[in-house]
Amino acid sequence: MTDQERDRPAASSGSSHRHWTVAPEPNRARHGPALRAGVLGASDGLVSNLSLVMGVAGSGVAGNVVIIAGLAGLVAGALSMGLGEYLSVQSSRELFAHELEIEAHELATNPAAEVDELCAIYERKGIPTDQAHALAERIVRGNPAFALDTMAREELGIDPGQLGGSAWVAAGTSLVLFAVGALIPLLPFVLLGSSAAVAVAAAVSGVALFGLGAAITNLTGMNPIRAGLRQLAFGAAAATVTYGIGAAIGGLVR
Repeated sequence: MTDQERDRPAASSGSSHRHWTVAPEPNRARHGPALRAGVLGASDGLVSNLSLVMGVAGSGVAGNVVIIAGLAGLVAGALSMGLGEYLSVQSSRELFAHELEIEAHELATNPAAEVDELCAIYERKGIPTDQAHALAERIVRGNPAFALDTMAREELGIDPGQLGGSAWVAAGTSLVLFAVGALIPLLPFVLLGSSAAVAVAAAVSGVALFGLGAAITNLTGMNPIRAGLRQLAFGAAAATVTYGIGAAIGGLVR
């Protein structure tokens, strides 16, 4: 039998019902929490520490003060990002796991109600009532694991296959890449004099901002050039504002 013949709806002279099957939808973008946390962590580290060191440098203080402030911002921000990412991922997983437990209990104790719920979902998708009910009956009263997977996707909007991934890995990735991003605008102040460091930090950070904006399109699907320019514009605006504020405050206190 050919693949085309296997894929055709079964038909018989005694029944006008088509036999519906449920196939898993291919996941086109199976990005784990670690990838998202890493890319966004690096972006946050770069923008926040660029703004911080530019604000401090704008006040006219000595270069070692800028370095101390930048290191403090790097450490504090990285720890905050790592902890926040862990809590976010772990809390989401615990919430989804609890919802799946409730759904599994409902399937075991009141399958008729679950049949009605799934039938209504399929009817809203355009499947005729009799066929929707037959399909829902077959799923709910069939394999329990498949029934739970189907109800999770159709009723709860959860893909059980994407609940994996370690919250610790996501947190560690976010922490490390935040620190890497935050280090980019700080290095020129470590390696160069403070006067030259401002211009070099701005230039290097601008290139990094554009690159990160383009990289984030792997998650968003946006145009890389547009996303890179947007990230560059926002980062430059933040750094310009903080530099101006630092210069104004520095002029007042000197």
